[in-house]
Amino acid sequence: MEIPAINLKAIVLVHWLLTVWGCMAWLPASFAWGNFSVLAVGVWAIAQRDSVDAVLMFLLGMLITILTDIIHFGIFYQSYNFLSNSKELFRFSAGMAILSLILKPATCFFVLQMYRERGGEYNVNFGFPTVTRNRSAYESIDHQNQPSNSANQT
Repeated sequence: MEIPAINLKAIVLVHWLLTVWGCMAWLPASFAWGNFSVLAVGVWAIAQRDSVDAVLMFLLGMLITILTDIIHFGIFYQSYNFLSNSKELFRFSAGMAILSLILKPATCFFVLQMYRERGGEYNVNFGFPTVTRNRSAYESIDHQNQPSNSANQT
């Protein structure tokens, strides 16, 4: 089954719009700084189409913002829910921020596909060094190349 190609520009645009709407009423500046910083790395990934590093940094940033968004929602949701002057604005802003969080795992999946397309390889080894050996480059020591005796026979 072929995975549909999603344009990186569309991903960055959707998350930018949802982040702007999510910051309208209740989330602190740290939410905005974190998400907009990651989206700036996404713009870098758009600008440099061949850069594997830009896509990897965007992917890692999105994974980190999943965690930080959950923390922001857990800390600030209840306090702003009761202190908000406009319940409709709070609901809209909270809904857009939560929708952004729900879409982030799918975004990470598509960005990982882009990372592979650009030539990136991922090996999860949890910090342990991996040793890969190219055995085709080895030469056997049993069959040493000795000079031919045909030149000595004449």
